[in-house]
Amino acid sequence: MPRYQQTIAKTFSLKGVGLHSGEIATVTIQPAEINMGRYFAIDDCFIPAHWQSVSSTLLSTELRDPNNKNNKTVRTVEHLLAALTSMGIDNARIEIDRSELPILDGSALPWVEAIAKVGIKSQSSLTAEMVEDLKLLPANVSVNKGDSFIVAVPSDRLRFTYGIEFPTEAIAQQWFSWLPNIENFGIEFTREIAPARTFTMAKEVEYMRSQGLIKGGSLENAIVCDQYKWLNPPLRFENEPCRHKLLDLIGDLSLLGWLPQAHIIAFKASHSLHVQFARSLHNSIYPDISLDLFH
Repeated sequence: MPRYQQTIAKTFSLKGVGLHSGEIATVTIQPAEINMGRYFAIDDCFIPAHWQSVSSTLLSTELRDPNNKNNKTVRTVEHLLAALTSMGIDNARIEIDRSELPILDGSALPWVEAIAKVGIKSQSSLTAEMVEDLKLLPANVSVNKGDSFIVAVPSDRLRFTYGIEFPTEAIAQQWFSWLPNIENFGIEFTREIAPARTFTMAKEVEYMRSQGLIKGGSLENAIVCDQYKWLNPPLRFENEPCRHKLLDLIGDLSLLGWLPQAHIIAFKASHSLHVQFARSLHNSIYPDISLDLFH
């Protein structure tokens, strides 16, 4: 069904530490005009939240200025973008004073709650990209790396199934299926997906820090397990890690600007595979105008 574009009703800001940089960042989200889309503003650079802007997918999704001005980037964008797209925010200016968004509590819930608090404003225009919430998929679309894969199968409605597998009894293998009602997508996302926090295994922490990563990580913004148990329970869901991976997927798919009418099935996927999948979805819908700027 056609719908009008939307933006946030009022400006809001959130502040916190970057998961990987360890730097304190302030993000200010402002209403944006119709057809502007979701975009980041850092110094004098504007970075569209689009799959062609992706520059890195190492443990998060990083976007860069597509015009290569000043080589500016913004990192760990997936939680905010998942919140914005799930709440139906088509147009938003995202100002940030550092190169990484704050991790907050490790989930998308603080972003969703902030959006709900300021409200959502309907705008006066439709565009070709936003006429439909879902786009019909002409055939199966899939990507894989080893035994990790994502596949989209044409469906009567949008469905997600995500599976993960980790060499620890605390996580082991998990599967989660979600059948959201498009008309209540934001409400259901807020309840079922947004609260799920990022996670890691304790044995990986020292190595990642030696690589200059997770400088801002703590038991306050991630759930951490050893071989047998969680070190900072309770979990918000029994399968919280699996739900968080779906949260990441939704954030990465938001870089398309639309979602397919399909059953999307993922197993052991990563940000890199998510973005490759987004590119393949784009190419399947727009085979004659496909651009590939991903590096």
